[in-house]
Amino acid sequence: MMLGLGVGAVLLGGAAHGAFYRNSPIFGRPISRLAGADRAVALTFDDGPNPDATPVVLDALAARGVKATFFILGRHAEHWPDLVKRVADEGHAIGNHGYFHRKLQFKSPSYVRQDLALGTAAIERASHVKPSLFRAPHGFRSPWVTAIARSFGQQTVGWSLGVWDSDRPGVESIARRTVEGAKPGSILLLHDGDGYDPSGDRMQTAHAIPLIVDRLLAQGYRFDLLDAA
Repeated sequence: MMLGLGVGAVLLGGAAHGAFYRNSPIFGRPISRLAGADRAVALTFDDGPNPDATPVVLDALAARGVKATFFILGRHAEHWPDLVKRVADEGHAIGNHGYFHRKLQFKSPSYVRQDLALGTAAIERASHVKPSLFRAPHGFRSPWVTAIARSFGQQTVGWSLGVWDSDRPGVESIARRTVEGAKPGSILLLHDGDGYDPSGDRMQTAHAIPLIVDRLLAQGYRFDLLDAA
């Protein structure tokens, strides 16, 4: 009896780890850091585009010659396709963030497939780029999410450092948390959009980007794009 309870607890714990930990290998190993990176980090953005924040982010990156990876939300791409096209045209990498921005850990395979398919289609229409990367909303996955993403030719991506910029703690707090937490090989998670409100305020993040980039460059870091393995 006790053995059975112990095994059940282990299985339940493993399932929870796979569902809720962004870098868990249990449901398929995601990209969680830059392989073999020395003083490189990857700057990534979720939930965009946003009509106010995304242009400011892009302007700051362009002024510094830095490239980033944008995980585009399909329904936002339909609202602002020109911004998605600008992301692609300026040499940034584009990943799929799905369409609805619903947590996927308890969704059926058919729902997950539809979400990824709609997101992919919206991104392709806007940018003429076929995304090769996927990031689940909140990093939450089920046993079939990574496999379904792979069926679209998209490798799942986690992240090394999130700084809760979506809570809007202030420009300096976002910059400080990011710079202090960055390590060689880090995948940095920030948000240029709001997954639940197409016009949600992400200007604190946008205004933190020059500080983040300038400080990390001063520390000898470079910024690499994420690539599907």
